[in-house]
Formats: sequence, C-alpha cells, structure tokens
Amino acid sequence: MTPDGGAAVERFNGRLYAELHLHLGGAILPRILWVHLQRKGDALVERFGQYEAFEAFFRTPRRDLTSYLELHKLVERIQRLETIADFVFKLVRGAYLFEELAYIELRHCPYFRTNERKTERERIAEMEVVVARVREGVDRASAYPVVVRQILCMHSLLPGAVNQAIVDLAGREGDDIVAVDLAGPDVAYRGRLDEIEGWYKRARKLQVRTTGHLYETPEDCHPELLPYLDRIGHGIQIPLHQPGLLKELAKRGQCLEVCPTSYLKTGTLKKYEDLRPVFDRCGQAGVDVVICTDNAGLHMTRLPAEFETLLIHEVIDFATMLRCQDAAFKHAFAWPFKEPARQLAEAGR
Repeated sequence: MTPDGGAAVERFNGRLYAELHLHLGGAILPRILWVHLQRKGDALVERFGQYEAFEAFFRTPRRDLTSYLELHKLVERIQRLETIADFVFKLVRGAYLFEELAYIELRHCPYFRTNERKTERERIAEMEVVVARVREGVDRASAYPVVVRQILCMHSLLPGAVNQAIVDLAGREGDDIVAVDLAGPDVAYRGRLDEIEGWYKRARKLQVRTTGHLYETPEDCHPELLPYLDRIGHGIQIPLHQPGLLKELAKRGQCLEVCPTSYLKTGTLKKYEDLRPVFDRCGQAGVDVVICTDNAGLHMTRLPAEFETLLIHEVIDFATMLRCQDAAFKHAFAWPFKEPARQLAEAGR
C-alpha cells in the first residue's frame, strides 16, 4: 500500500516539498516515454525518427493553451491500462530520489485512458480500472516513502454524463482519491457554466474536495465558479487583472496553484518576471500561493528547480519561498500532519 505520512516523515531527511498540481500525462520524462515506444515498436518511433525530434516536440513553446494541450493527447495514447502502473512507479521513484518530494497529488482524467473502441458506458465502467492501475503503481513504489493521492479530472470537452461519472467515481473510491478537478481548453467552458456548477455541487454533496483550472489565461475568467473551489488551479489572472477578487479568496481560505514554467510554454506569459505581481498582491491580500510544476516531465524540470528559477529571476525571495513551501502542506487535501514536512524534519534533528 502507499506509504502513510509517518513513513514519509520518518525517512524525510530534510525534504521540503509537496506537489499539488501534477498531471500524470505531463509527469513522465520524454526519454522514458521514448524508451517505452522503442521497446514496443510503436509507430511514433518511425514518425519522429530519433529521440531529439521527439524531445523537441515537447520542449517547443506553443502559441496558446489549446494548442499546448494537444501534447497530452499524445501521452494519453501511450499511458493505457497495461502501462499506467509502470509509469506511475517510475514517477514516484524519481520524485523521491531526485525531487525531494514528500507528498504528491497526481491528477488525471481516467476516461482518456480507457479503450476508445468501447461504448461510452463501457468506458465509464473502465475508469475504475484506470484508478486501480494508478493505485497499483503507487503500491509498487512503496519502498520510496512518498504520500501519493489521486485527483480525478473532469474535462471541458467531455460529455456531461462522463464528467458526472468522474465525480461519482471520486465519491465512492477510497481515501487515495482526494478531489476532482476541471481541465481541458478553457474556451470550452463557455456555454457550460451551469453544467460545471452542477458537477461541483454534486462533488460537494458527496464530500469530495474540489480544484479547477481557472483564471489561467485572460479568456478563462469565470468568477461564478470560484465559490465552488477549495483551491484554484493556476488563477494567476486574478492578481494580475482582477485583484479586487483577492479579498474573497482570502475570506474563503483558497490558494492559487501557480505553475511558473507552464505559462511560458503556453504563451500565457512572456517571462518569469511577469509573475512578480502575483506573489506581491497575493501576499498583501493574505492569499496563499503554492508553487507546482503542472507537467514536470514534459517541461523537463523539477519542483525544486521551479523555486530556484523564481529566486534567480527575483520573482520571490527566500522568505516567500518558505511560505509557499509551507502553504503547499497546509492546503494539501490529505497531508496527514498539521505541520509541514519541513518543520517535522527540523523538529526531528
């Protein structure tokens, strides 16, 4: 079984980080994906010809969020029932050995990893198997004491019945399913806001925690959805362009899941320094910010590197860095201790 928090802290040895916004589809390094494709003799090897071209496909920044999300479609094609557990095992192993992580909330849309040849009803039923395979991969990595929990993603391009089924699945699965998310192209939110509110209300009724990709881009601004979220996925457009909303976020105790490198990859921001007002205004308003990677593998970065990059570009200082690290444990949906792992590790020295 996945290690409990006690095991993570017992062998924590100074590790400082909790990762609250990490997509399974973006968590695996391109090199690992490439080796898998070569062993399988997949047609993608012939399409790209050599690894360098495959890596460049992922490294190249996109013009907007919608085009960027096409990357996930390719990876989802690789991460299927027979391979998910192995990819998750490697992810957890690397997170412990190389990323100094004590806690991960791994999010994914289970429907996109089912068999597309089956009917919608059959694919909905198969989502339980996807969740079980992710759990299997975590269990296989039990030698690496990282607390891992799943967040199930609804998707803006999926039918309402499928998204409702994802919420229901989160509601009846075990303790390792800690929340639901809403992902997908933000332009597809328009015209579905009543539906989206209904999915979140259902999650609340089932006592499922909530997060959602919102206020990531200037086009993705739907204040009517904010009250339904425990945390806000990205949310950077609030402090950048609608700082008047920060008072409400502070009152509700919401935090922003900020993923710095993603905004350069999606063309949302031009440079890291553009994030400076996010941290300054949130700090002034009493709104917590947690720093995440979003797609660590595809970006070929790690969570400690995201912090380092923000320090180098003088987006944050060391005091802000520590506040963000502590905020991640504070806002984690299932960290089993009141204190952040950093404080527990220091107390044990």
